[in-house]
Amino acid sequence: MELQVARLGKPHGIRGEFTVEVFTDHPEGRFIPGAEFATKPAANGPLTVTSARWNKGILLLGFASVADRNRAEELRGTYLFVDTDELEEADDDGWYEHELLGLDVRVGEETVGTVAGLTTMPVQDLLVVKTTDGREVLVPFVEEIVPEIDLEDGYVLLTPPPGLLELNLDEKNDGEAPRGEGED
Repeated sequence: MELQVARLGKPHGIRGEFTVEVFTDHPEGRFIPGAEFATKPAANGPLTVTSARWNKGILLLGFASVADRNRAEELRGTYLFVDTDELEEADDDGWYEHELLGLDVRVGEETVGTVAGLTTMPVQDLLVVKTTDGREVLVPFVEEIVPEIDLEDGYVLLTPPPGLLELNLDEKNDGEAPRGEGED
């Protein structure tokens, strides 16, 4: 499966460098000279990195097939991808969102829902859990609350603090979310 890692922004200078919007946690290890990326649109690639440097907190990349600003302008907005099957398994505690989607969510032996998404936040990530009654609950993606992920058997084990999965329930409405604004 392909994983989006960056989007090429505006050209920088006259030698074909780009500003880059980074979508990876490890840009220093990902964007190194010689690294090759698939692109979207596919006709714009593949692109091979020749230079990578930081300028005022912005990553600047140069590519083998981009020699000047005019060519860089043509590629502006191109997305860069890596094949996750080819990535090294160096981090045993890391998962990609596509690996988690659809996994059963269990508390003990009871299935309480499925993983519907992963929201990346500055402080910590949140698992989006679609409960068996159709609600979405955000669960902090930390080891204390999500101690086990078993991709082979297809489940995520939760040890939620009391009330986490019941947040925003209104007992007067038989378990439905509170009503109010926007209703007639």
